[in-house]
Amino acid sequence: MRRSIPVVPPEQQKGPIEYKRQVNQANTARLRSLATQMSFRMDEGGGSCRYYIGVEDDGCHSLLDYPSVAESARVLECIARSLNAIVVERIMIQKEVVEGELVGTSLKAYEAPIFGDAAGHPVVVKEDPMLCKEPGVITRGELSIHRVETHLLDPSPKSVAELANASQGSTTMDTSNDESFSIGETLSARNIRVAVVGNVDAGKSTLIGTLITAALDDGRGKSRTAIMKHRHEIESGRTSTATTHLLGFRSTGEPVTGRDAVRAKRKSEDEVARESYKTVTLMDLAGHEKYLKTTIHGVSSGFADYALIMVNARQPPTHMTQQHLNLCCSFGIPVIVVFTKIDGCPEHAYETCRKEVTKMLRSPEIGKKPFKIRNEEDVVTVMDKLHTLAPMFETSCVTGEGITLLQKMLFSLPKRRKHENKINRKFEFLAEDIFNVPGVGPVVSGFVNAGELHVGSNCNVYVGPTDDGSFMKTVAKSAHIARINTTHITAGQSACLAFALNKEMRKKLRRGMVVLKEDPFSTREFDAEICVLKGEGTTIRRSYQAYVHILNVRQSAFAKSIEIVNNSIGGVTRSHYASNEENHIVLRPGSRAKVRFEFAQRPEYVRPGMRMLFRDGRVRGVGIITSIPEATAVN
Repeated sequence: MRRSIPVVPPEQQKGPIEYKRQVNQANTARLRSLATQMSFRMDEGGGSCRYYIGVEDDGCHSLLDYPSVAESARVLECIARSLNAIVVERIMIQKEVVEGELVGTSLKAYEAPIFGDAAGHPVVVKEDPMLCKEPGVITRGELSIHRVETHLLDPSPKSVAELANASQGSTTMDTSNDESFSIGETLSARNIRVAVVGNVDAGKSTLIGTLITAALDDGRGKSRTAIMKHRHEIESGRTSTATTHLLGFRSTGEPVTGRDAVRAKRKSEDEVARESYKTVTLMDLAGHEKYLKTTIHGVSSGFADYALIMVNARQPPTHMTQQHLNLCCSFGIPVIVVFTKIDGCPEHAYETCRKEVTKMLRSPEIGKKPFKIRNEEDVVTVMDKLHTLAPMFETSCVTGEGITLLQKMLFSLPKRRKHENKINRKFEFLAEDIFNVPGVGPVVSGFVNAGELHVGSNCNVYVGPTDDGSFMKTVAKSAHIARINTTHITAGQSACLAFALNKEMRKKLRRGMVVLKEDPFSTREFDAEICVLKGEGTTIRRSYQAYVHILNVRQSAFAKSIEIVNNSIGGVTRSHYASNEENHIVLRPGSRAKVRFEFAQRPEYVRPGMRMLFRDGRVRGVGIITSIPEATAVN
């Protein structure tokens, strides 16, 4: 019988299609290699791939019989399940070759996948009675494989070991430990947000890269290049933008890393979310003083549950470390101190650094008690005392020292912000970035601060305010969470929304806008109760102009009026905090006052209860918005 019978074009090295002559009973090493190959094909196909079984690499028919092709298909389906994927279509093709010649007609018979659908339920397929399952009948097969959106199987290497047993003839796999998780819950109720701050060259991006990829650094910036976006950041090694990265954990506390033994490429965020029980959003913020405005905005609008204060153990903490520490404490964010580059660090240098940090933490402005973490028992001990204690870790991204303990800490951290309590409030989406996606239109990424939204053709929303204070009425067409398409977003989630806007409206989109479902309004003025931070001498009086941060809003504003708050404490009189000379009130460090601010450029959306921060170079004070003057509100 002639064997060179072409049935499909030759196999391509790249793309979502793979040819297999036959997959025999294999050991763990062989299955791991096949899993890596399948993962690559799915990456090439955007989550889907197709396997041709009983076909040579040159596209010729392998002339196998039905039992050989069926066994190969079963092993490939086992491998797909280990990669959190399912077989959505299984076809057996017969009567294609007769007496060694290719004929024009053939029999295509559909079969049910062995392991059912994404939830494990059997798939009912009407079998073709013409399909012959006896040995000797020339057959080839086709499998369509697709990644699912729920965590059904453990994708760690031990699953491949289980496949080695399954490939010996068993058609069932042990799924007793499988758990089905809602991605929406994983990315909201079981997601904590951690701001990573510290002085330049403290190793912030390197630590995040090590946690995300589970690969140790080489001491020359290997880990940080995995997460940096811009060329100038990679070349200089310094972060200039605020970026977020997703770290996932399984229910056992094992991290879902960006790479594993069967990955050809690093996992994307949607894959990490699908495989995770709990997620940690790490916000990489700039450390250089030149980018302090970006860092303040990241902390202000990031809704961080906790903050990692990164300190280079080889040198004393700088004034920027103090600035970042004050910034986090001003927003009431519990801090965790991480000493980096501990490998090869002289003992005296580390002791000097540790004492300086301890002094900072114990200062009256911070009021934290340092607590060194030595083992997992210490992690459990400190967990419910984070409002008074500041855990301290010693880490090295080169040797891996302290990384496991830090991962344990991140997994154990309780969610501090209860966004689920704000679901019944009016929908409020804070816009952080604007994109124009070809074929989709304008896309806005941001954070759902309150309420919930069901997107679709009937979902009317208001986007604004524009420069004149008005809002644009439009339709929220679609939404993505961690690159996963969804029709419902809720409070506590980071999401992207696509809008139906014309060309003129697109030009008006900017950062700092909000998306509302009802009652849109903007204002140029607002009243706030502020506290001037202690530190370098500064005076604040009427017409004082500062840069104001209110969640995602950042704009210059000036003080129109000031009213002193009488906070006489411990016998300290009001005159200690302020002086009134010729009816001009002057605020000094430690003063509290009610101030009416006016935005310098355009109206913004702010409401009572929002926390604010103002600065003129360095952070000068914090406060909370108390009211919006009705006369200045723009409806």
